[in-house]
Amino acid sequence: MAKQIIEERRRYLRLNVPVEIEYALPSSDRRCSTTTKDISAFGIKFLSQDKLQVNALLEITLRLPNTQNPVHVTGRVAWLKRAGSEDNSPCDIGIEFVKIEEDNKNTFLKYLCDVIYG
Repeated sequence: MAKQIIEERRRYLRLNVPVEIEYALPSSDRRCSTTTKDISAFGIKFLSQDKLQVNALLEITLRLPNTQNPVHVTGRVAWLKRAGSEDNSPCDIGIEFVKIEEDNKNTFLKYLCDVIYG
């Protein structure tokens, strides 16, 4: 029997860990809260009911477990995928990080290492 080889398109390891996040909608003062479905050093995925557009920039706050201060990042909506067949069903949102505040980089990377290496 031949082995089936599945090509992985992602360049970076994604961790299926829930992280509480808050993000500001573009051109709005409204802030939304949710939990990530997965996270990597370069982005996150989460489910949202909000109408977001590909390439929109979001100001995101990550509330990492066991850290005192939240991590602030700017992310770009890389892709959207409707989670159901109805027009009003939520979307999985893929975010690519474009900027992490300098003082937050070490906190964020330490958290990822702790998750990976326990």
